[in-house]
Formats: sequence, structure tokens, C-alpha cells
Amino acid sequence: MADPYQNNVYHQGGGDRYGTYGEGGGHDGYGYQTDYPPQEEDAASDVTEGHDEEDQMYEGEYQGIPHPDEVKAAQRAARAKTRAAGSAVSELEELSEQYEDIMEDCGHGKFQWTLFIVLGLALMADGVECFVVAFVLPSAEKDLCLSNAEKGMLGLTVFLSMMVGAFVLGGMADKVGRRRCLIVALAINCIFAFLSSFAQGYGFFLFFRLLSGIGIGGTVPIVYAYFSEFLQMDKRGEHLSWLCMFWMIGGIYASFTAWGIIPRYGWGFSMGTEFQFHSWRVFVLVAALPAIASLVGLTFMPESPRFLLEVTHIKAPKTAEDEFIEIQSATGTAVQRWAVRSLTLCKLVLKNVASLLSRELRFATLFMAIIWFCMAFSYYGLSVWFPDMIKHLQYEEYQDKAKVFHRERVENFHFNFSLENQIHKEGEYINDKFINIEMKSVKFEDSLFEDCHFKDIKSTNTVFENCTIRSTVFYNTDLWEEKFIDCKMENTTFEHNKQGCHLDTVEENDVLIYLVSFLGSLAVLPGNIISALFMQKIGRVKIIGGSMLISAGCTFFLFLSFSQSAIIALQCLFCGVSAAAWNGIEVVTVELYPASKRATAFGVLNALCKLAAVLGSSIFAGFVGITKVIPILLSFVALVCGGLVALKLPDTREKILQ
Repeated sequence: MADPYQNNVYHQGGGDRYGTYGEGGGHDGYGYQTDYPPQEEDAASDVTEGHDEEDQMYEGEYQGIPHPDEVKAAQRAARAKTRAAGSAVSELEELSEQYEDIMEDCGHGKFQWTLFIVLGLALMADGVECFVVAFVLPSAEKDLCLSNAEKGMLGLTVFLSMMVGAFVLGGMADKVGRRRCLIVALAINCIFAFLSSFAQGYGFFLFFRLLSGIGIGGTVPIVYAYFSEFLQMDKRGEHLSWLCMFWMIGGIYASFTAWGIIPRYGWGFSMGTEFQFHSWRVFVLVAALPAIASLVGLTFMPESPRFLLEVTHIKAPKTAEDEFIEIQSATGTAVQRWAVRSLTLCKLVLKNVASLLSRELRFATLFMAIIWFCMAFSYYGLSVWFPDMIKHLQYEEYQDKAKVFHRERVENFHFNFSLENQIHKEGEYINDKFINIEMKSVKFEDSLFEDCHFKDIKSTNTVFENCTIRSTVFYNTDLWEEKFIDCKMENTTFEHNKQGCHLDTVEENDVLIYLVSFLGSLAVLPGNIISALFMQKIGRVKIIGGSMLISAGCTFFLFLSFSQSAIIALQCLFCGVSAAAWNGIEVVTVELYPASKRATAFGVLNALCKLAAVLGSSIFAGFVGITKVIPILLSFVALVCGGLVALKLPDTREKILQ
């Protein structure tokens, strides 16, 4: 049988494309149709209303609508013309163009959407990781007896470990493979997240969260590099932007599951006093589910063809390290071979990192480093500052409602009811009993306690300052030494003080912490949608620069109103606009660098992002309750600088992945 597509001559150098489609008024130009039985022409579906597929294509062309294959042929002809007019094409450039042609021929189908879901779950796991510690701290600080310094260290550990993971695993992905390194990263995260949920002491919990963060930190640069190499040029910006939505989904997932699990303290169990498994530990396990799902799905995915071409088609001369590995493989022990290979891999990764500052890439790397740092400094700084300011405003409002008792004298009285949000100044308490009660946000100043009895006391934010405590017994209480500030003790006894930390039976986690995180994550949705729809039309550079400058303008609205509702509204606005900037930054980062350096560059810049996050969150948190001017000005300056630098980036919409 003759070739059914023999008249389709769009791939040839001369002649009119699809010229046979327009000859005559009937089907003479469809030479392949005579090979089919006549009745199959009438077997059209209801959707096409009696017209076969080729008739529709012909009508579209008759109406001036370009045929998709004709568009591809025109694009390739334009690239060939540009290449012919320029200098000689290198082997790398020719390989890149051939790969782009193959991606265009393959199109965007079921496989890309399957990979989209699998890699999206990995990105979702990264979004969840950023919220885990913040959600569990209110419960974990009691369960693990955490001091303020230890809580701060635990929060910084997440970003520092993610920084290390992005740098190391991102660099390895360019040498070992995207899929292999992503599997390793997700496996590390799953294993140590699981172990951290069972850790009973602060040291082990910190260690396991550190290793878990290293694993999840390495996923982000690999995910973007991996997925971009399965996309054709005109789909790249849009579908990488859709992929970013999974980070938002991760934040929503974390907020919902935390709100549904952590306040339910009865969901845990205990084995004596040595092993406690409370509800916040259940949440840590549930938070690892996206990473587990992605890990399972990734086992069915192939390695990036672009990476395989890079390591097989382009062979560099054998180096001394390669020869050394071969010698060790023949004569050394297994440990020696592993050590040599690991050392060689480290050298290659570091060499690849250094190459980001080569003449061809130094300006791109410098500009992207400034943009990543400025965006992360402002975004993560304000992300911490917004909820902290809301808590501060709540605390101030709570304090304003405090009841103040001045110079009260209470004698022979039995306190069998809880005390909350009270300040007692210069009081005298003689022969009083405080039995089986809770003290929450209670302060005694310059007061006298004589012949009193405290028994079975639970306290929160309760202090005794400059008090005289005489002939008084404290039995089975959690009133520690640090709760007595400049107090004078005379014949005072502490018996069977509560040891360790405990979880209160009441709900300690304010629902607002979940609501604020949920709204901030949900607000990202409009920015994601807009950037995905217009990434190819407007361009990455304009989206990054415009979004960062608009975000800078959003920060000034904080001067106009300073209520809790206003802060929540501005947080949502800021997060929504910032999402578009983040999407553009990540797309451009992928497109600026060649395949041999793509994951490495993304990993280095993402590590810089995490460093900026540590600095921003630490600095901004330090001004909560002091002044709002400095955080606002810092974020404004950083966003303006980053936005102006972004406008200097090259347009990568029509850039073939190198």
C-alpha cells in the first residue's frame, strides 16, 4: 500500500506545503483516502458532525488557520536560518536543537501529565516541610521540654538543612542523574521524618529533622530540572508554572491536617513515662505522605533523556580521576573504591559549581543570585513577621483585658477555681490554700505569702516577682525556680515537684495559626494561575520584575492600617503577587543554564534562597513588638532591587534548552 502521507510535503525544502489539499473541490488531493473502504468515510463521530479529521484540517487551513505541523516546520526553518546566518554551530547546540525537534514531535501527552503529578507531589512535600515545625512547636515544646533557644534552633534547622540538601543533591543530579538523586532525596526525607515522629528527646528530634530537611531540600532543584527536560519550548513556561501550584497545595494540606490532628491530644498513646506519642507526632507522620507517594510514583518514571544524552553523546577526555577509579576497582577494597568514587564525585560537583562563574555564565549567575536572595529575604521574612505580629496584637489585646488587684489581703481562703489573666500587686495572702487549680497568665508582684499551701498546680505564663514567700509548702506543682524572680524564700518547702514537661488537656493551639497559614497558601492560587496563563505571552522577565515591584508596593499598605484583619488581608495580597514572581524566577533559572549545569545552578541558587530565608526570618522576628518601620523598609528595598535587576535578564521564551 502506498504511503498514506506521501503527499504531505511540509518536511521538504521546496514546494508548497499541503499543496495537494487545495486541488479541486473534492477529495482528489487525499490520495490516502482511496485506500480505505467507502463506508468508513461515513463512520464519523457525532462530535465531528459528519466531517472526518482531515476535512476539519483542510477547512481550518482554508480559513487561514496554520496547521500545527506547518507551524513546527516554520519554527524549525527559522531556527535553521538563524543558525546559517550565525557562526558555526557547536556539537552541543546541534544536539540541543535535535532534542527540541524530538520533543516537539512527541508533543505533550499522558506521560507528561503523569510525570507532572509525580513531581508535583515531591514539590508538595517541600511545601509541607516548611510548615511542619511551626505547627508542632506549640505542642512539642512541652512534650520535649524545649527552651526558647531550643525552639529557635529547631526552626532555623529546617532552612539550614534544606540549604545543604539543595546544594549537595542539586549538584549531584548533574553528575549521577535526576531520577536517581530525586529518589535518594525523597527516601532520606521519608525515613528520617518517620524516625523524628518517635524521637523522645530534643537532641534526637533535632538530628532527625536535620536529615529530613536535607532530603527534602534536594528535591526542588531536581524537580524543575527533571520536568523541564520533558517539555517542548512553547509549553515549558506554562507547565512549569502549573507545577509550582503543588507548593501551594502542600501548604493547604499541612494547614488542614495540622488543624484536624494536633489539637486532638487523645489521639496519642503512652508507654509509661519514658515513651509518649501525642497527636503532634501523628501529624509529622501524615506530613510525610506526599513524599512517600512521589517516591513510589518515581520508581515507574524513566531518567531524563536530556541527561542521558549529556553523559553518553558528549564524552570528555579521560581524566586522572577516572583512571584512578579504574585502578581502585581492580585492586582496592570496597571501602577504598567507595571513598575514591565519592571523592571524585565531590570534586566534579565542586568543579561544576565553580563553572557557574565562567565568562559565559557569570552575569546570569550574579543577576539570578541577587534576584533569588532579595525575593527570599522579603518573602520568608514577612511570612514569619505576619503571624508573629498577629500573635503580638492578640497578646496586647489579651493583656489589656487583664484584671488588676492592688493591695488585697486574703486570709484563710481556699482557692479552688482557676486564675487567668490577672495581675496582683502588693497583696498579702495569709494561711491560704491553692488546691488543684490552673494559673494562666498570672503575675504576683511585691506580694507576701505566709503559711500558704500550693498543691496540684498547673501553670502557664505565671510568675512571682519580688515576692516574700514564708513558711509555705509547694506540693506536686510545676512552679519552677525560674518562675520566682527576685523572690525572698523563708522556710519554704518544695515537695514532689512535677518533673519533665506535660501537655495540657485543654487546646493550646490557637486555630488562628492554622487559618493564617491556610489563607496565605490559598492566596497563592491567583498568582499561580495568572503566571501560568501569561508566562509565554508576557514573558518571564516582565512577570518577575513587575511582580516584585508590585509586591514592594504592597508592603507600604502596612503603614495605613495595623489591625489583625488588615495584616491577614495584606499577607494574602503579598503572597498572591509574590507567587507570580517565584514562578518566573524558577522558570528562568531552568532556561538560563545548560543541561550539564542546570540542577547544580538551581541547587546553588536555592541554597542561597534558604540562607536569605534564615536571615530574613531572624531579622524580621526581632522587631516584632518594637517597630514595624524597619521590616517594611527592608522588604521594600529588597523587592525593588530584585525587581530592577530582573528587568535586565534576557528573554528566554524562545530559548532552546542547552
